Amino acid sequence: MNCNNKNNTNDEEENSFDSFRQIVLNDYRLARISRETSLLGRKEVLNGRAKFGIFGDGKEIPQLAMAKVFKNGDFRSGYYRDQTFMMAIGVLTVKNFFSQLYAHSDLESEPVSSGRMMTSHFGTRIINNDGTWKNIVQKKNSIADISSTASQMPRLLGLAQASKIYKKLKNLRETHKMFSNNGNEVAFGTIGNASISEGLFWETLNAASVLQIPIILSIWDDEYGISVPNKYQFSKKNISDLLSGFHRNKKEKGIEIIRVNGYDYMNLTQTYVHADKIARYEHVPVIIHVTNLTQPQGHSTSSSHERYKSKERLEWEINNDGIKKFRNWILNFKFNKKNNLQSLTDVYYLDQIDVEAKKYVKNEQEKAWKSFQSPILKIKNEVVRILHKMQNSSSLTKNKKWINKCIKKHIQELNDTQKNFSTKKSIFRIARKILYLLSKVELNSKYCLIEWVKNKYNQEQENYSSHLYSISDKSSFKITEIFPIYKNSNFEVDGRIVLRENFDKLLELYPDLLIFGEDVGKIGDVNQGLEGLQKKYGKTRIFDTGIRESTIIGQGIGLAMRGLRPIVEIQYIDYILYALQIMSDDLATLQYRTKGGQKSPVIIRTRGHRLEGIWHSGSPMGGIINYLRGILVLVPRNMVKAAGFYNTLLSGDDPALVIECLNGYRIKEKLPENLGFFKTPIGIVEITRKGKDITIVTYGSTWRIVNEAAEELSKINIDSEIIDVQSLIPFDLRKNIVKSLQKTNRLLIIDEDVPGGASAYILQKILEEQNGYYYLDSPPVTITAKEHRPPYGSDGDYFSKPSVENIVEKVLEIMYDT
Repeated sequence: MNCNNKNNTNDEEENSFDSFRQIVLNDYRLARISRETSLLGRKEVLNGRAKFGIFGDGKEIPQLAMAKVFKNGDFRSGYYRDQTFMMAIGVLTVKNFFSQLYAHSDLESEPVSSGRMMTSHFGTRIINNDGTWKNIVQKKNSIADISSTASQMPRLLGLAQASKIYKKLKNLRETHKMFSNNGNEVAFGTIGNASISEGLFWETLNAASVLQIPIILSIWDDEYGISVPNKYQFSKKNISDLLSGFHRNKKEKGIEIIRVNGYDYMNLTQTYVHADKIARYEHVPVIIHVTNLTQPQGHSTSSSHERYKSKERLEWEINNDGIKKFRNWILNFKFNKKNNLQSLTDVYYLDQIDVEAKKYVKNEQEKAWKSFQSPILKIKNEVVRILHKMQNSSSLTKNKKWINKCIKKHIQELNDTQKNFSTKKSIFRIARKILYLLSKVELNSKYCLIEWVKNKYNQEQENYSSHLYSISDKSSFKITEIFPIYKNSNFEVDGRIVLRENFDKLLELYPDLLIFGEDVGKIGDVNQGLEGLQKKYGKTRIFDTGIRESTIIGQGIGLAMRGLRPIVEIQYIDYILYALQIMSDDLATLQYRTKGGQKSPVIIRTRGHRLEGIWHSGSPMGGIINYLRGILVLVPRNMVKAAGFYNTLLSGDDPALVIECLNGYRIKEKLPENLGFFKTPIGIVEITRKGKDITIVTYGSTWRIVNEAAEELSKINIDSEIIDVQSLIPFDLRKNIVKSLQKTNRLLIIDEDVPGGASAYILQKILEEQNGYYYLDSPPVTITAKEHRPPYGSDGDYFSKPSVENIVEKVLEIMYDT
């Protein structure tokens, strides 16, 4: 019996060793494949086949260790050095990598972004082609990367906080089981050492420490940020020392901080296993500071690290290269088996892996290149065939020699591109150039080329310009208006009560709805629109945050990507400026940069306009609407309209910014009976006063002032038609403003933004897109705020923003001029 046990133990030991050896050798093989991908990728940029390259060489070993604990349902929010990790979890192939390097616009070849994002910007597809969610619990997930340094940090909070929320809201376990397995998921973040200098890093770290959520954040430390060494990035020599104040202890919660050598394979593996247990089961954030990493080819193909690293540093990097150290460790590893030391492998086997990895990467690169060039060569051949037809038919024209010479020259030019490589741009430039050179030549076959350019250009435009907004059946554009129903037409309440009662109903209707922000929880927001709702629905669903706008938005992005429906509050519209970069670079581009592969239907609630004070009543709409294409921008004139927008948005799947009127919370409004169900339409203007003499277009708080002015104008027999824009993005989808101009022939735009801000945007939409200029009998006019922000006090407001008198006087000028 004892003998049998001993044999079983020996068999298990041998099997365990064989399994371990296989894992190690597979890791070495993948590390070599990833390194060869980086080396060949750089060559492809330098030989002109690709525009730019940034690679993950030097970071291979810790990323292999991180991949070992990354499970289905987990999310990565990362840094553009993580190619080895993405390969290790099975969501990135070498062919995919090179297809992205070449900017191949085919989703099958480049499933991350269809060539829209530059190389090493990774992600996974979490929504289907029809816009519905995939089952993300059954797959390994990565939110799409962004280049802006440290911008991957804010959304990390929401990705991790979702696990905590799913643990607490047990009623979501069945309805949301495709988004979470009882909250057991971890959010993995990665960041470079230099990027921790950014405020976004510290803001996120502080919030993670407060929230106590399952994050594992890896800092890849190669001691440089492009050419700038660590000593200029932060005050302590070591990042771990700098972060020590966040370290948890027996008395206080905080973050677990671990430092590990970046080429120590075994220690790295054990470190990530240990970190995973802490984050996944204790819900404590963990930072792993990975030191002694290298960057063998420098920061990117746009720079050479020989220019800024000393000879000693360059030599150190060669000697301490992670793969080299890993290889040496493999060769020196000895396993004591029955008193006999056994090796993992020998140098010849590792040499064979090196050769095979190089060959494999080259083959995959060639496949990617052939796949990228094939459709381009196809359209080039189509153009050449059309040009040959034009050549043959030119004999019937007067200028046949000149035409033939012109066409022959450009056919040769197209054929020459094949010797090196073609681009769609080069083909279209030639085709379109021929058309304008022959614009005055009567040549029937020319129309074949005109038709080809028109059709093919529209097809290609779809490859590069689609999916800025939702195309799913839940698109907010498709939701039909439902009017408020009033039981008692005489009963009125403060505007804030309308919002509060509507939010109450929404929280009842949508068990996955969360509302949070500064002062949102206990006091129910600064204007009492959520009064008493935290007490009713609990701190998990309505909660306060710190003063940290960027990461409030980030929380919303991450939570929405994991199937929850967050309404995040930014207290005043002026404070949007703190979060504008995250909203612009991340949220607004998310569906676009993944070509419909990811979405985050977060709703951002704020307030502004028309109160006194430089920092609490701004109207920076021109900046907002130009930076936030991809996010709906809604500007309700009152709280019933605002509530209707929230109802619409929660029925849809678009990210949106709703700007409530700051001076509207105490203004009396009727309370609808169908709370939570009435819907304000998206992109539809409302004619709130009919008239025949002049069309006045406005939105938000100025709508009330325009109405006062219209009353004054009516006293002198001027009949104004007032149009409330309601939503700036999208704008007047039914083109109702131009229909008004057909009747009035005059246009006045009232806006609280600076001159040339949102008013210029509105003018472009009306005059250019709707051809409104055709119906004007006088020049269009705008009345805006002054170029500065509004001063404090009622007098400051009166002299710096549009007033009733401004509007009346301007209308009289317009009427008098005509």
